[in-house]
Amino acid sequence: MDSPEPRLADVEYLEVQCKSALNPVKGMGFNWSLNPYTGCEHRCAFCYVRAFELRADRPSDDRYGRAIRVKINVAGVLRSELSRKSWHRETVVIGAATDPYQPAEGRYKLTRQCLQVLRDFSNPSGMITRGPMIVRDLDVLTDLARRANLHITFSIPTVDDEVWRRTEPGTAHPRQRLRAIEKLVAAGIDVGVGMAPILPGLSDRPDRIEAVIKAARAAGATGLWAGMLHLKDGTREHFMSVLAKHWPELVPRYERAYLGRAYLPPAFGEPTLKAVSRLRVLHGVSDRRQVVLKPPPEPEQLSLLYKHVIEKEGEKLAVCLLVDSGKLYRFPYEDTKGIRGLEVKARYLRGEMEHLRLREFQPGLCRYVERAGQAV
Repeated sequence: MDSPEPRLADVEYLEVQCKSALNPVKGMGFNWSLNPYTGCEHRCAFCYVRAFELRADRPSDDRYGRAIRVKINVAGVLRSELSRKSWHRETVVIGAATDPYQPAEGRYKLTRQCLQVLRDFSNPSGMITRGPMIVRDLDVLTDLARRANLHITFSIPTVDDEVWRRTEPGTAHPRQRLRAIEKLVAAGIDVGVGMAPILPGLSDRPDRIEAVIKAARAAGATGLWAGMLHLKDGTREHFMSVLAKHWPELVPRYERAYLGRAYLPPAFGEPTLKAVSRLRVLHGVSDRRQVVLKPPPEPEQLSLLYKHVIEKEGEKLAVCLLVDSGKLYRFPYEDTKGIRGLEVKARYLRGEMEHLRLREFQPGLCRYVERAGQAV
């Protein structure tokens, strides 16, 4: 048996300044991603990011993962972007392109810094990782989960030692990832398993699929989803070279299945995905947390109706808020000056309405609203 590819020792870290932290994305189930690093030391043979690297004229072959660009200012840029009035607290997913807990994170702690920023802004968040290093940040993750929706996906496409070693050479053993899931779920965090990509002829055997599902259930995973391998240019060439080296007998099968296309036709993949769904139900992979961390209920929606002039030792401006429950509150306009999240602009003088949520208000303003608790 060939020896597995060793972890790289000659990785170069390139410290760079980024101009933006948030990346708009399409077709992934969320709108914004965040990647503290560019390039990934995990160097998975099937990584779809190799296709993006090829298009960017960067190495997508064996050289991929030998140079990691470290966005040393990413947390500060993220804080600035979340402070913008145009930001609507949409979900931000960390790790959609490169793993946020690859070895570089142990040195730079950029993922931890970004989580702290997301916590400070109570911003809904998600994360995709293969890195058990995540348990280091349990304190920040629990704080974040108490303030905003948080979901973590652990990528575990297989628990078979041979397939793992040869296709995920820089990653931690799947059992280590499962132990990390146990710790996170025990703390009350929502953590599921992404069983992707499933590799035809390697990890799609019924016994190997069931082994992953049973392990996810035992670790307490709150859910599980699966996806088949797809091979775009950049990923295709490298994956096929790995296949030829370790499983040459499968090369003709892959050449036929992926001939002229990046995605498997339904007839190839659907039976496997249906088997995953059946086994997930059979083994009861669902949210069974004893402790559930979640943010407080959404506050009542407020409508800022108009600036209102009242008489009290002369004319003083006050802001009036009509809550959906029917209560009307007022508080001095001067108290809102300089508070981010509520700048009473000129359009309000024209009687236009703006829908706001109390959660978007800063704590100081919330206190003013609470103290003005009797109806006007």
